[in-house]
Amino acid sequence: MASEKPILYSYFRSSCSWRVRIALALKGISYDLVPVNLIKDGGQQFSAEFKALNPMQQVPALKIDGITLSQSLAIINYLEETHPNPRLLPQDPKKRAQVRMIADHIASGIQPLQNLNVLKQMGEKKMEWAQNCIMSGFQALEQILQSTAGRYCVGDEVSMADLCLVPQVANAERFKVDMGPYPTITRINKALLELEAFKTSHPSRQPDTPAELRA
Repeated sequence: MASEKPILYSYFRSSCSWRVRIALALKGISYDLVPVNLIKDGGQQFSAEFKALNPMQQVPALKIDGITLSQSLAIINYLEETHPNPRLLPQDPKKRAQVRMIADHIASGIQPLQNLNVLKQMGEKKMEWAQNCIMSGFQALEQILQSTAGRYCVGDEVSMADLCLVPQVANAERFKVDMGPYPTITRINKALLELEAFKTSHPSRQPDTPAELRA
């Protein structure tokens, strides 16, 4: 039934899943969460059951309105079009383009280079690799944000760009990246983490968060 509660397939630490959790929280959409442990049993995303749901074998996946969607930005765009308030894409075409640019910069230009599948291939060099990928991306992002940011990534309204920023900063901190050279990123991240939607969706507050990592 199209009216059934949405089901989000998520992993607590997945930055892509976190983006979608923030969007669902901001838009006040109630959902059921099904944890998919990317580490346990060699990775539960590789099960035949999950592959049937998402052939890319990645989280997040969202069952909603009778369809199943994968890819976090595609999911967020669908939520934006079906639940337009609060708005995550500005009405102004230039600002909307800037939001999409920043979101793509993170979702295509930084995160995929340091995700789990890539790091597995890097062996002992995975920490150094992840740091270099994030620092290179953040150097460019800091420069971009200096011309687009207000309180948040683009002006003073929370947007899809912010949904990508916060999880990526969390990744940077996990890989021990020095955030000193990125004061604009740091300031925006701090402001966003004060918002309730970013708190409730945080990896430390998920049903599948290990006890030692809980807030």
